[in-house]
Amino acid sequence: MPQAAALSGLPRLPDLHDRLSPLSLDTDPSPADWIVESLTDFGKSVSSIVPRGFPAYVRVFHHAHRREADEVVHVRWNEIAAAKRRIPHAGMQLCALTRGDDEYADQPGLDGQPPRTGSLPRSLIPPLVEVLSAHTEMQGRCRFGVWHGFGDLRTALREAPTFETRGREYHLLSGSLGDAGENLSEISWGHRSASIWWPDDHAWCVATEVDLRTTYIACSEACRDDLLARPELEAYEIDPSYGIDSRSDTLNPF
Repeated sequence: MPQAAALSGLPRLPDLHDRLSPLSLDTDPSPADWIVESLTDFGKSVSSIVPRGFPAYVRVFHHAHRREADEVVHVRWNEIAAAKRRIPHAGMQLCALTRGDDEYADQPGLDGQPPRTGSLPRSLIPPLVEVLSAHTEMQGRCRFGVWHGFGDLRTALREAPTFETRGREYHLLSGSLGDAGENLSEISWGHRSASIWWPDDHAWCVATEVDLRTTYIACSEACRDDLLARPELEAYEIDPSYGIDSRSDTLNPF
């Protein structure tokens, strides 16, 4: 379905670069009700972040960085684990890999650039969108929630209605799946992704918790298989009951 037809009547979100954003401000937060009803207690497990009841769950790790000459190189968590002689697995936590609460300390070759917190790295969005587009019939009808507490959000964005989960409040926007890469920050040289997004058929749900350096996806088994097969993504299947805090890495205890 063409986006213009699907989202007619909704106010447009102005962009900072003298053009109209493809995203629209929702007028009714009720499309997020299923998310609110499906999440468990805040901060407890994967199902605190993405809805319960899906056949499969995938965790995508945000890459860190190191500098080689004048080039910034992505560093995967399994590289950090190998350098630290730790075990890479779906539930690994960065502080456990680095053997300390200070996640910035003594990370091999990161040059002071740890994985991005609370926002999907821009380079990971295209492969995610390509996979997810094959697993929904509503590429033109997607919803995007962004945490209302980010200080760099565009001013116009704050006019969107909000919905509340346990522990978080999000502004709700509408658009097409291709709009997942839209920068929601007012800082032109920065990038702020949506915090949670899904198609109207609820075929999957992607969520990047504000305080975490990974993204979780609830999806079908076929979608899981396609995500795990993408070489651009450092992704693992994960049990939705697995913990998400710094102490939940049972294979790499402090």
